[in-house]
Formats: sequence, C-alpha cells, structure tokens
Amino acid sequence: MLSFSRRKARDKKNNIYYKTFFSRGLIVKIAVAFAIMFIISAIFAPIISQYDPNQINLSNALLEPSSENIFGTDAYGRDVATRLLYGARVSLLSSLLSTMLAACIGILLGLIAGYFEGFIAAIILRYVDMQLSIPPLLFTIVIGLLVGKGLVGMVAAISFSMLPGFILLMNGIVLSIKRNDYIVALRVANIKKYKIILKHLLPNSLPSMFIMFAMNLGFAIMLESTLSFLGIGIQPPMASWGSMVADGYIYLFSDPLLAFMPGICITLTVVTFNIIGDSLRDAIDPRLRGKL
Repeated sequence: MLSFSRRKARDKKNNIYYKTFFSRGLIVKIAVAFAIMFIISAIFAPIISQYDPNQINLSNALLEPSSENIFGTDAYGRDVATRLLYGARVSLLSSLLSTMLAACIGILLGLIAGYFEGFIAAIILRYVDMQLSIPPLLFTIVIGLLVGKGLVGMVAAISFSMLPGFILLMNGIVLSIKRNDYIVALRVANIKKYKIILKHLLPNSLPSMFIMFAMNLGFAIMLESTLSFLGIGIQPPMASWGSMVADGYIYLFSDPLLAFMPGICITLTVVTFNIIGDSLRDAIDPRLRGKL
C-alpha cells in the first residue's frame, strides 16, 4: 500500500513537471521538434544523404537548387544540404562536449569554493573575476589560438569561456544550502565532509545546474560557429556551419543560399535550446517563471 502511494505521488509529480515544461504551449513543442530533428539529422547524416560532404567536384560548382541538390552546390561542387547535415554533427557534438566539460569543472570548483570558503574560495573567485573582466569572445579566441585549431582546441576554448557562469552559480547554491539547519546539524555531528558534499549539497544543486547546462548549449553552438567563421575552429575540409557562412558570404548576392542556410540553422538551433532551457527552468522551479 505504501509502495503504491509513493508511486502514485511520484507519477503525479512527474505529470506536473511535464505540464509545466509545456506550459508555454506550441512554441515549446516546436522547439522540441526542431531539437529532435537536428539530432536525428546529425546522427543519420550518412543515411539521409548519398553525397560525400568533402568530395570536391569543380565541374558541379555553384549549381542552382534542383531535385538532386536541394540547396545547390558550393564553390567546390559539394552538396550544400549534405554539408549542412554533417555540420550539425560538428555543432551539436562540440557544444555538448564543451558544455559538459565546463559543467564538470565548474561544479567541482563551485562546490569547493562554496563549502570550504576562506583562502581556497578567494583564489577560485578571483580567477572568475579576472576572466569576467575580459570580453567572452576575445577570451575564447585567445584560448582557441593557444590550444590549437580543430575540434579539441575548440571544445577547450568554448568550455573555458563558459566556466565562470557554472562556478558562480554552483558557489551561490552551495552557500545557500550549507546554511540550512540539517547541514549545520550534520557538520556539528562530525559527519565526514565528502559525505555531506556528495549526499546533500551536490544532489540538491543539480537541478539548477542542469537548467544552466541546457541553456548554455545554444551559447556554445554560437561560439563554435563564430570560431569556425573566423578560421580558428573546425578546419577544412570538415563541414561546419560557421565555416560554411564564411565560405558563402562572398556569394551573398549571386548564391545567397550558401550563406543563408547555415545561418538559419545556427539561429534555429540557438533559439531552440534557449527555449528548451527556459522551459526546463519553469518546470523545475515555477517560482522563476517568466523572469528570464
């Protein structure tokens, strides 16, 4: 009987989360549909398209859109639609890896700064202040140049640029939770510090961190596109939305689709993940609804 009651209460709670997540109506459902579409397109790109995204065929350069090439071909004769599919792989993978790396390091440093405070917290927070004094895009470009071009260097650069946000949020949450009576009681009872951190502080802070993770995915995609546009990120011939915009903008008046299509994909992806992150925040903490 008790088990049934718990299961019923859990199902009711999950139903409330579901309804709150979709409380914004059609716009959230469209955002989720776009996110699923981008993910499926990235995973099944080799099945969806029969063309090689990197194969150069100058005899087919700058072809108009047709049944064989939906969005035409670029200056090297490569199918634009195929490169958009493979570019989705790069954008989603790099944004996911960089956000995960930033979240892991930020959560760890935020936990340490918030729980121990004192000299350790001062060092961590002064580093955050120092990084925040530098424009994020400039900082990302410098890190990208230092660690090298390519996917690994780009992931490192993007993750470093997002690090202060995770550290500050985690630090603030831990400082708030550790002053609760039950945490104070655990510390007075000489419970080991790592048990307090792993069993109480970390689980209670994860919902807010998960929201920030989702909302930073769009920001990471925008940074990846910017770096690739500037030639610091993904290197040719690998397909990337940012590099496709850089290659296509010189044909803006003669073949606008070369720049417009990757630009539209970047915009839709960023807006999609921002809407999903905002809706997750509403579902987990309805008191903040509409404040961002």
